[in-house]
Amino acid sequence: EGLIEFYDSFRDMFEFFCKNTTIHGTIRLVCSDSNRMKTAFWTLLLLASFGMLYWQFALMFSQYWAYPVVLTMSMHSEPKMFPAITICNLDPYRFELVSEHLVQLDHMAEESIAFLYGINTSASLFHVNEKNIHVKDLSSIGNLSRSSFKLSQNFSLLRMPDHNNRSGKKHSNVGFRLCNATGGNCFYKTYSSGMDAILEWYRFHYMNIMSQLPVIVNISDHEEQIEDMVYSCQYDGEPCRPSDYVHFHHPVFGSCYTFNSKGTDPFWTATKPGIPYGLSLILRAEQKDHIPLLSTVAGVKVMIHNHNQTPFLEHEGFDIRPGIATIIGIQQDEVNRLGGNYGKCTTNGNDVNVKLLYNNSYTLQACLHSCFQHIMVRKCGCGYYYYPLPPGAEYCNYNKQPAWGHCFYQLYNRLRNHHLNCFDQCPKPCRESLYKVSAGTAKWPSAKSQDWIRQALRHQNGYNSTSNRLDIAKVTIFYQQLNYESVNESPLLSENLLLSSMGSQWSLWFGSSVLSVVEMFELLIDTLVLSLLFCYQRFRSKKT
Repeated sequence: EGLIEFYDSFRDMFEFFCKNTTIHGTIRLVCSDSNRMKTAFWTLLLLASFGMLYWQFALMFSQYWAYPVVLTMSMHSEPKMFPAITICNLDPYRFELVSEHLVQLDHMAEESIAFLYGINTSASLFHVNEKNIHVKDLSSIGNLSRSSFKLSQNFSLLRMPDHNNRSGKKHSNVGFRLCNATGGNCFYKTYSSGMDAILEWYRFHYMNIMSQLPVIVNISDHEEQIEDMVYSCQYDGEPCRPSDYVHFHHPVFGSCYTFNSKGTDPFWTATKPGIPYGLSLILRAEQKDHIPLLSTVAGVKVMIHNHNQTPFLEHEGFDIRPGIATIIGIQQDEVNRLGGNYGKCTTNGNDVNVKLLYNNSYTLQACLHSCFQHIMVRKCGCGYYYYPLPPGAEYCNYNKQPAWGHCFYQLYNRLRNHHLNCFDQCPKPCRESLYKVSAGTAKWPSAKSQDWIRQALRHQNGYNSTSNRLDIAKVTIFYQQLNYESVNESPLLSENLLLSSMGSQWSLWFGSSVLSVVEMFELLIDTLVLSLLFCYQRFRSKKT
């Protein structure tokens, strides 16, 4: 009895609570006990207030556990690193190991175009002055030889009537037939545009031919010097240095160079906005060694991307037209995602279930490509040529895997329709930098200045051409302004805001505080203790 406040009955305890608690309205339950109508009214009113309070609590907790976010935008202005710039000459190498097969493929394409449209393209499309790149150390790749691979005639281009055409006009689709290993399941890869069908058909054969090359091709002794593609390079008014770029070869976009790929050199720090302080390039845009049915675009491919990031040129970037000066202004945006319960994102890709096949930092495209390649190797038994290979796998070719095309196109359609789980396994990066691009163009060089510009290029770079502006291009990339916009996700309902909202609701319905909640817990404890004491007294009295 010295530890607890003992009451003679539950009525005494409840009456004491109602008269002394800080919860508003409870005193009405005992001060008007002579008027039962008022007592009933206040009892119902208090119960309704409790019901409304906990209904509001339920709504707040359901909203909190949905983990909504709110976007906040802020502007920052500070010196920052210039982005990585990748340029490609759209002129892929004709490696000597596969050059004969590429010539055969050109003849097959010429025959297919003549069959479909009755056009003789040998003079305008194809040429014999190809540039061959020798691949060294072929003894290490076993019994591979030029005669071991043969172009397949089972994928001929065909014209098929379009039964879904409702316009009444005669229209036909163009495509080629693909079958599984047993030949029992076939479909036609068709296009409404004959041009798209021919390009895809050529790419399909091209991948099979290029798969004959070793996975790692040593072209260091034969790679182009950057002066063969970049006649002039300046950044912030200073000439570019040999250490400012890295070279790689893309099977479709040809010889490529990435400037400021690591983003750690202070030379590339952007301190001022404007055209004079950006990257200015004069580029060669010749088509002497162009593979016409691999890419129908003439010029130079340019992509602006983050540092330590693989440039996916087939998905992003833009083309620079020959004979044109292109000025590109960039504006950086930064997106910061919360992750965790508030959304699916990854900080560095280490927590992603997909093993990346690229050596650079994590991006959504790198994850999707890696995921697709792993599924491709598992389902089709070989890898897609344009993506890196997992260990122990080999690239597809229809001499070894006749049905790989059937398998690949079905898998790719499932990926495109989000029926593969790659989009579920590959989250977006939690921190991402995006670049908005605005461009302007003008003819370059002008008619009056082209003579002295060509003379200057000829003396400095050994430039030799008689075409009128069709083999050179100029591009300038610069920051429009150094301030950038940061978009940050923040919780719509944090723990502090949730507690504040609960306190507001409690005050609204009862006009009380946290101490009032403690008083209610005290009432429950007193009720429990008093019940135990009464039970003990009853037990002792029966025993006596």
